[in-house]
Amino acid sequence: MSTRKLAVSALAVAALLAGMPAYGQASSDKVIRLQVPFGPGGGTDILSRIIAPRLAERLGQPVVVENRPGAGGAIGARFTAQSPPDGLTVMTGSISEIAINPSVNPKVGYDVWRDFAAVTPLASTPMILVAHPSVAAKNVKELIALAQSRPGQINYGSAGGGSGAHMAAELFRYLTKVDLAHIPYKGVGPALTDLVGGQVQLVFTTLPSAVSFVKGGQLKAIAMASTVRAAALPEVPTFVESGLAAYVIDYWYGMFVPAATPKDIQARLDAASREVLRMPEVIASFEKSGLVPMGGTPQEFTAYVKKDMERWAAVVKSSGIKLE
Repeated sequence: MSTRKLAVSALAVAALLAGMPAYGQASSDKVIRLQVPFGPGGGTDILSRIIAPRLAERLGQPVVVENRPGAGGAIGARFTAQSPPDGLTVMTGSISEIAINPSVNPKVGYDVWRDFAAVTPLASTPMILVAHPSVAAKNVKELIALAQSRPGQINYGSAGGGSGAHMAAELFRYLTKVDLAHIPYKGVGPALTDLVGGQVQLVFTTLPSAVSFVKGGQLKAIAMASTVRAAALPEVPTFVESGLAAYVIDYWYGMFVPAATPKDIQARLDAASREVLRMPEVIASFEKSGLVPMGGTPQEFTAYVKKDMERWAAVVKSSGIKLE
């Protein structure tokens, strides 16, 4: 073959290869849509907006946060599960739609291990019970006594039926034998807005979504669902300290993608996420919000999630908690 023909052939091959997507290397002009299955203002949203711009820097392509609330996180989870497995649809998943909702709602519309791959453990945070300042209870003991004296008259807002916030309240009801009225919202952000406004009286939520309201005096913190007090609000006691030793809820977040997403794309997302979690400014933002970075491989994260799913399935079965 002549030199001229070889040159033409090489150019043709190069042109063909240029038009093909590189495995594991998304095009820099393709936007990654980071799905948040809840509305603005909740812990999932806060975490996602902390890491999104840093992920964009590490991946060399835009990362846009998309809030897709409803059904305790199930709507956003279903959207992610049904999206093309090309690495451009990623979800900040949590205990709500991954570990809890499937046990509560048999019609959730997805199967966690058929439809998702767990990529990276991101962070964890304790849950906190906050009240409107008008609620005549300063601690857990006083709240239980108040609720017992007014069965069904104390209400609480949640991020939706089947969400972590809903199950946290139902577990509290089960352990204390009190009757609280449930008012579901499309995310904890709207629930907290109504709590500040006095439309609801209690909200069980994650620390990141409530910390600014507590520090600003708009809400009253009753207790933290952790074994030790949180550095972000060290003055708030735990439920364990308050006499409810069984009331500990470690609310976790992680990165998930559609199950068929190629392994090399998953590895690229995992590597970038780990770099972001080590950044000093991210660590500082997490500490301020009450988030704690998590560690572990995708395999370890998968095992952790499976164990937590089994735990919540057992809680739901023994307590008789049902979706309203």
